[in-house]
Amino acid sequence: MADEIHAAHVTETGASPYAVSINASGHSLTGDEPIDFGGGNLGPAPYDLLTAALGECTAMTIRWYALQQKWPLEHVEVSLTHRKGGEGAASPRQDVFTKTITLKGDALTPEQRAKLIEVATKCPVQRTLEGTPLIRTSAA
Repeated sequence: MADEIHAAHVTETGASPYAVSINASGHSLTGDEPIDFGGGNLGPAPYDLLTAALGECTAMTIRWYALQQKWPLEHVEVSLTHRKGGEGAASPRQDVFTKTITLKGDALTPEQRAKLIEVATKCPVQRTLEGTPLIRTSAA
C-alpha cells in the first residue's frame, strides 16, 4: 500500500469567489464556501469534505471488518461533527472530530458491537488525521 497513489485535481470555476471543480479518481464534485464566508454555497466546504471523508472511511472499515468476520451487520451509519477547540481540546485551535456510530443488526452480540466500534477508530483516514502527514507544495 505504500506506493498506492490517490490523485485529485481542483480548479476554480468562477461560479462564486471560492467555487471549485474537484476531480478525484474520475468523480466530479463542486466545492465552495458558505455564503456567510463569501462563497455561493454551491457545494461542500473543505472541512465538510474532510469530515465526510472520515465518516466514509469509518463506515467502510466497519463494513469490511464485519464481512471478514461474517458477522450479521445489517447497516452502519456514521454521523460526524468537526470544530476548532471546545471541550476536551488541548488548545482553541485543535481540531475536534466527534463520531457517532449506529450499528444495525439484531443478531450482533454485545461483544461484536464493541469490536466494531473499536475497529472504527482504526480507519485509514483517522490514522492519517492522528498521524503526522507530510505535505509537499511546489509551483507548476
